[in-house]
Amino acid sequence: MIKILFVCWGNICRSPMAEFVMKDLVAKRGLEEMFYIESAAHSTEEIGNPVYPPARAELARHGISCDGKKARQMRRDDYDKFDYIIGMEKLNLGYMNRILEADPEGKVHLLMDFTDHPEDIDDPWYTGDFRGVYNQILEGCETLIEKSLKKDE
Repeated sequence: MIKILFVCWGNICRSPMAEFVMKDLVAKRGLEEMFYIESAAHSTEEIGNPVYPPARAELARHGISCDGKKARQMRRDDYDKFDYIIGMEKLNLGYMNRILEADPEGKVHLLMDFTDHPEDIDDPWYTGDFRGVYNQILEGCETLIEKSLKKDE
């Protein structure tokens, strides 16, 4: 089983969007038994809060539900539970590494690093561009599925 944890600042926009886009893609391909997917925050600011309404609305536009999702903070022991720990932007990496303390197995990545054009996924909380973020996440997740399946062979 391939276990993936998506991480962003508050776990109310980008990382839950990635979690539920990935779950949707996996389900559409009939690969649910091969993947375990979650998301978390590196900050404590939004712990316990639901997905931010514009992020939830963007997911719903694509027929994806995130009902019941509540923000949680990543923990040191997540390193042992997940094969991939994936941030959305370079800023996330410093905070993630501080929580994890080390990455001896090379599990920490940025989502767009799996694509042919590595770049940050800007925080839509500030930009308001939930559609653009959705499209980046979709591309990143599609590529991550392909690369993780090849690695798992």
